[in-house]
Amino acid sequence: MTQTPVSPPSPDDIVLEDEGLTQRLDRDADALIAEGEARASEGVSSVRQAVRDDAAHLRDKVSDRVERVRDDIREEPLRTTFYALGIGVVLGMLLRR
Repeated sequence: MTQTPVSPPSPDDIVLEDEGLTQRLDRDADALIAEGEARASEGVSSVRQAVRDDAAHLRDKVSDRVERVRDDIREEPLRTTFYALGIGVVLGMLLRR
């Protein structure tokens, strides 16, 4: 009887089996770093153009986030109202001191 050797699982196999929040955050962070490196290595003609590109990229991300927040407010207006009220009370107490 011959037995075939069993290879140990790779780190990628382990992450894919039981992916928790930490693993997802690590993977997303790695993707963001890779995207930034790819954009940096594209060869920008000037610093001014690089700043414009980064500003446009940031503007797109912010507008996406604003849309998600607006959708959340439309879906659950009472919950967001209570959050805003709570934040207002806490800020009022802090500023009063």
